[in-house]
Amino acid sequence: MTLDFMIKNHFYTLLFLCFPLIILSQESIPKAEVDSLYREDQFYVGVTYNILTNRPEGIRNEGFSGGFHIGFLRDMPINIRRNVAIAAGLGYSINKYGYNLFIGEEESGTTTFLVLNEDFVFETNRFVTHEIELPIEFRWRTSIPESYRFWRVYGGVKLGYVFYHKATFVQDKNKVQQTAIPEYDTLRTSLFLNFGYNSVNFQVQYSLNSFFNKEATIDGEPIDLNTIKIGLIFYIL
Repeated sequence: MTLDFMIKNHFYTLLFLCFPLIILSQESIPKAEVDSLYREDQFYVGVTYNILTNRPEGIRNEGFSGGFHIGFLRDMPINIRRNVAIAAGLGYSINKYGYNLFIGEEESGTTTFLVLNEDFVFETNRFVTHEIELPIEFRWRTSIPESYRFWRVYGGVKLGYVFYHKATFVQDKNKVQQTAIPEYDTLRTSLFLNFGYNSVNFQVQYSLNSFFNKEATIDGEPIDLNTIKIGLIFYIL
């Protein structure tokens, strides 16, 4: 019996004895379970560029106008594949608007609205809001239980309440701030559409109601300012 034969014989004997152990070890390795009842519950963070629309004559955007949005959404699938769902949540947003509309107050307490033309020299004129948001979404996506990367189209309505707002006007040796503007509509309603792939998505929002009620006028004309917000939204599971 040659040495080569003995080595081969012992090798095949060892392989035969170890084969059941290899099979057993493979079966004992825990496998990732597929969650067939998955949800896309998500935190979201968004940034937008805010554009004023329906502007009365003479009012224009000036400087940077932007927003920051953050919140959480509860996903509720409505079909077996779970790629169609309804979601509702709670969020917070802060928005800044730069324009040439001055908001002041007379001694009688009446709010003053004035368009600042080229004759006015000022350093700052902005309007800032802090808002609690209640988004309600209809969701369509290409998601599957095995992957977190998918295309999505989410649209719906946002109901909001502005709990704090401030108009600030600053010029040389003069500063005017208003934090209680009775003509400002603190209840906000917007339509929105978010679409994209994976975590990063585009968003568009349109305000359905004006900044101010019918009592806010310039030369007898109502100030029907609305906003369009365009930006990015990031979903985080």
